[in-house]
Amino acid sequence: MATDNVHKNHRSRVRKKFLDNGLDNFEMHESLEFLLFYCVPYKNTSELAHRLLDEFGSLSAVFDAPFNALCQFGLTETQAAYLKLMPEISRLYIDDKHNNRDKVFNYKTAGQSILNKFIGRENENVLLLLLDAKGKELYCGIVSKGSINDTTLPIRKIVDFAMRYNSKFAIIAHNHPSGIALPSKEDINATINVKNALNLIGVRLIDHFIVADNDYVSLAQSNLSGDLFDSF
Repeated sequence: MATDNVHKNHRSRVRKKFLDNGLDNFEMHESLEFLLFYCVPYKNTSELAHRLLDEFGSLSAVFDAPFNALCQFGLTETQAAYLKLMPEISRLYIDDKHNNRDKVFNYKTAGQSILNKFIGRENENVLLLLLDAKGKELYCGIVSKGSINDTTLPIRKIVDFAMRYNSKFAIIAHNHPSGIALPSKEDINATINVKNALNLIGVRLIDHFIVADNDYVSLAQSNLSGDLFDSF
């Protein structure tokens, strides 16, 4: 009982420290320890936080670790799922906080906005951004999970979305989870196929962003694809 009271009092002090000043005065292991309060009850999570950081190397690496690796480390499925939730919630938070709906598309901010939508995504995904005639966002979301050069690239789905939202301009983006933000030959071919399909319904493809880690490349702005894209 005395041990339970010690843990309870410790957690209360840590919680108050957070509520008073946020995480600014927390060490990395303390931040993880505090987070673990909510999925590891009645135990000293400081030791667990240290072991996780030692095993995986950093806080972000803990969150990005494969689910199976976290379970093999000794976490329960519930605890591992809780940690895997962190990057996903971070992406949703940033996406919602900086929602571009009703704002005019701007190349200065578009890259970072698109980059944010790939936070925590460990597999390759294809994103579609649709704009109206004035450049205002109509739709932005993931339309495919898998390699962009795969035969499953949903060109029909992209066209259907463009027609449904009565868009005039389109941008696609995809990530290279374990690569660099440079286009492959398959990326260029896929871009051409999407552009040709959208042209048939009067929608102009104006860019293709490639995302890798904390970096991105705009094919239109970097001239890596020649004169493939329509002007905006």
